[in-house]
Amino acid sequence: MKNLYLVSAILITLVAGLISTEMQAGNEQRVGSNGASELQINPWARSSGWGDANVACVVGLEGMYQNIAGMAMTRKTELAFTNTQWLVGSGVIVNSGGFSTKVGETGVMGVSVMNTNWGEIDITTDALPEGGIGTFKPTFSTIALGYAREFSNSIYGGLAVKMINESIFNVSASGFALDAGIQYVTGLGKDKAGNRNRDNLKFGITMKNVGSTMKYKGDGMSFLGYSLNGTSMTVEHRSQEFELPSLIKIGFSYSLRLAPKVDEVNETVSSDHNLTLAVNFTANSYTKDQFHFGLEYGFRDLFFLRGGYIYEDGIIGSDVDLRSTAFTGPTAGMTLQVPVNKENKSVLAIDYSYRFTNPFGGVHTFGARVTL
Repeated sequence: MKNLYLVSAILITLVAGLISTEMQAGNEQRVGSNGASELQINPWARSSGWGDANVACVVGLEGMYQNIAGMAMTRKTELAFTNTQWLVGSGVIVNSGGFSTKVGETGVMGVSVMNTNWGEIDITTDALPEGGIGTFKPTFSTIALGYAREFSNSIYGGLAVKMINESIFNVSASGFALDAGIQYVTGLGKDKAGNRNRDNLKFGITMKNVGSTMKYKGDGMSFLGYSLNGTSMTVEHRSQEFELPSLIKIGFSYSLRLAPKVDEVNETVSSDHNLTLAVNFTANSYTKDQFHFGLEYGFRDLFFLRGGYIYEDGIIGSDVDLRSTAFTGPTAGMTLQVPVNKENKSVLAIDYSYRFTNPFGGVHTFGARVTL
């Protein structure tokens, strides 16, 4: 009964968030008026490889970004690290890492850290607008702590708290945000052996980046001024508060076993070739709404090939100066993983994804992952 109450509370929260977000979603007049846009960067290679379409079927640590409910499917413990060359040519590097681990029989706790490095920027002043007096390195960091749980064989849910910090030379801003998500496994379809559910159709919904406003503070907001009588004084600018890029994602996925093999003795069905199709819709508060389409092919849980497409209004056939994003839509990725211990099914995996952009040279993400 307690599980039912908790699931109901999460669903009510998500629906309320969906209603409030839909009232403002896709409003082009609000584009660029939010802050902390790094929260919309997916630092993980697997989910970004098929266009962020796997809201309904994301599994393990990557659920910390995509849908926290998916973290509940962590088998035992998972550790991962990724390096993202963001918009190649811009000099922006995104590093992310974390782990998730079982807590009790049905719970999973996870921690992830994402750091965005913008490279070196020249320090300039009114007297020296060309610089030459040194450089500074802006850094944006996000630390997330999440908990997910399996409430039944078909319902998974979770919550995450994110601490956000942005530091630019001698000013900084900080805030926090909440994520909540649900995954539902319908059980549609039957296995040939035993007439048992295949769990091939899944639904997912997540609400992300709902939290406090942020405001820059620090010595950089002040300067030395003089009154009419020549008295020096410190004058401080007032920084405008900005909101976080809250959004709602709703999606589903469908898995297919190609050329299934039936084990009549153990009443199981397996396949060397598996195909998963995924679609989801993103309602953004401060950017255009998006549709995500993804496809993943898996061979014996050893090799995975992914492709995806992210569509938003005006992305097709528009002049680069008129588009509101550098991304052109297509994404691709792959994973190669090998078993480390056959007895407990531990694996070591290498992940990669590429997102097409114009201008810049695309986005490369490299990842290493260990599942124990």
